[in-house]
Amino acid sequence: MSVARIENFLRTIDESELGLCLRVNHTCRHEKVQKFFAFVSRLGNGVFWYALILILPLIYGASALPAAIHMSAVAIVGLLIYKVLKTVTVRRRPFVVHPGIQLGTAPLDQYSFPSGHTLHAASFTVVAVAYYGELAWVLVPFSLLVAASRVVLGLHYPSDVLAGALIGSTLAAVSLAL
Repeated sequence: MSVARIENFLRTIDESELGLCLRVNHTCRHEKVQKFFAFVSRLGNGVFWYALILILPLIYGASALPAAIHMSAVAIVGLLIYKVLKTVTVRRRPFVVHPGIQLGTAPLDQYSFPSGHTLHAASFTVVAVAYYGELAWVLVPFSLLVAASRVVLGLHYPSDVLAGALIGSTLAAVSLAL
């Protein structure tokens, strides 16, 4: 598929998602909501996940090293996948395209597809919960908040977040199967 065809396809999706983006982003106009989701987004940028990788061996001992290594490997592969996809799709962020969408926090890069935050949240959560199911009560809600933060803050379309979740979950599932 050519870059022009991808851009036209994404432009069509952008237009169909605009109403939902505007409604969800409107919540960002409340300062406390904006600050909360900016904080969640900042944690989801890696701080929370890398801390989890480091803390697992402290909590569970040496038996957690395979889980920590597994999560690290998934992080590297996930980073490569999302960087390639962002380079190929060059989908502009909602706040850039639509003047009615308020930016809630600074973006880490120029393009929006897929959501790297959501990709990593999904992949880390699936891998961590596969090793330590008791962490699901913390990791699943946090991952959902990270995903929601990306749309609330005007940084991603819902389809960016959905794609990130699907890619991250698939990556984790494949890595666990190997």
